[in-house]
Amino acid sequence: MDQLRLIRSPNIGPVSYRQLMARFGTARAALDALPDLIRRGDGKHGVLANASDIAREVQLVQTLGARHVFMDDADYPYLLSHLDNAPPVICVKGNLGLLARPAVALVGARNASAGACQFARQLAFELGEMGLSVVSGLARGIDTAAHIGSLEGGTVGVIAGGIDVVYPPENRALQDAIATNGLLIAEQPPSIEPRARHFPYRNRIIAGSSAGTIVIEAAPKSGSLITARLAAEAGREVMAIPGSPLDPRSRGCNQLIRDGATLVQNASEIAELIAPLDMRMPVSTVKSVKPMTVMADNSSEAERSAVINLMGMTYVSVDELVRQSGCSQAIVQLVLLEIELSGKLERGAGGKVRLTA
Repeated sequence: MDQLRLIRSPNIGPVSYRQLMARFGTARAALDALPDLIRRGDGKHGVLANASDIAREVQLVQTLGARHVFMDDADYPYLLSHLDNAPPVICVKGNLGLLARPAVALVGARNASAGACQFARQLAFELGEMGLSVVSGLARGIDTAAHIGSLEGGTVGVIAGGIDVVYPPENRALQDAIATNGLLIAEQPPSIEPRARHFPYRNRIIAGSSAGTIVIEAAPKSGSLITARLAAEAGREVMAIPGSPLDPRSRGCNQLIRDGATLVQNASEIAELIAPLDMRMPVSTVKSVKPMTVMADNSSEAERSAVINLMGMTYVSVDELVRQSGCSQAIVQLVLLEIELSGKLERGAGGKVRLTA
């Protein structure tokens, strides 16, 4: 209960959660220290998630036939736990054992062509027949085809809203089938409707849960290309199905191939590509999380000012703040945590940070 309350408290993200747990050891101790940390970051007051709201969430999740899985649980998805910004808790419904198997993400255009959807459905079926779990985002088009094709072989649907929210509405029957025969994953609390900002979070779970990501039809700057980029940043295999240069829906895939993604045409090629990666990152019941920098116990006003004065609305790396401020890594991480808890810091890709106000 304390872990969930800490995670649901305002301005607590995956990085700050891990830092708090590393520093204080338990969620209870972190909750006790949170108000003071917020005040030191110039926050107006220390706001914690309401304990009764957390109790209601726990009860609702159980009523829905789902459960919470925390990062330090033995059955938290192994590959996902290796992301620097892995979600501290996920809500799951179905067979979590599907992510103990080698998994591959299959994503693509929402307005995909009929031929691409047919190919995605067949490819997903063949991947399932080979013992691979197929992960996708339950969106229209390629995602839907991927889930349908792998429903019997093993499919994992990652949704942007709460575990009980269906989006798009026409996929209600499919989402119910995945909850029964496959696995549903949600990072957001129950009953939360998906917002635009939730989809990149969902995409990182899709990429992070998989040894590789395949893209079938994608426009430039599409969500599918975001998933591919996140997969590459996580050290996973990125694959793409080539398409006609005359079809705008193929430009994203062709661009991926030009930029270094592997051109694939069938399930056997995909299985061969991800096999070495799966050996490098074997599924295990022994959990390992990347160590966090041990933060200092306190920071002086001069140190806090030195760090904050170097920051602006443009992203900057933490290492650069350490170099230019003259402060230790531990002090800089503490100052950033205090600012984040006060709601004035945003973390971006690659461990970069910026001020929001």
